[in-house]
Amino acid sequence: MADQTTETDLEPKAAGGNDALTLAEQLQAAITERDQYKDKWARAMADLENFRKRVYREMDDERKYQAAPMLKSMLPIFDGLDRAVSAAAQSKNFDDLLNGVQMTIKQIETAIASQGIKRIVAEGQPFDPNLHEAISQVASADVPPMTVLNDVERGYTLHDRVIRPSKVIVSIAPPSK
Repeated sequence: MADQTTETDLEPKAAGGNDALTLAEQLQAAITERDQYKDKWARAMADLENFRKRVYREMDDERKYQAAPMLKSMLPIFDGLDRAVSAAAQSKNFDDLLNGVQMTIKQIETAIASQGIKRIVAEGQPFDPNLHEAISQVASADVPPMTVLNDVERGYTLHDRVIRPSKVIVSIAPPSK
């Protein structure tokens, strides 16, 4: 009887042993799966960090070289100024120098316009504190008060933002007699 009891005791243990192997196999499979997900996560984090570094590097390069298109459009202007000065020095003719400088100013206006920079037209316009900076007032009976009489220093906008307001002289009503 003792043998039967031992056999009976062994059978559930053997069956339990099979379950234990199955659990061990399941545990090993779960550990393997966990390790695979952990590896994928680590790779994804490394990819994300590399992406961030690349984006920051590209942003730094963009900031560093953002003036390149403007400079490229300005270089012919400097060449034109050099030619104007050389021609004026050789001919000693003021008109040649004046014409060369006027052509250069037109080149500058074209170059900055290509970058979205526009001159603020002030003369003859009503004074606008968003666009103009009044540096003086002059009495005038010819134009209504608060009209820009003279544009002392040009103002510019970049797209819709004022980069520099125009410095202007504004009319006021003449004193009454």
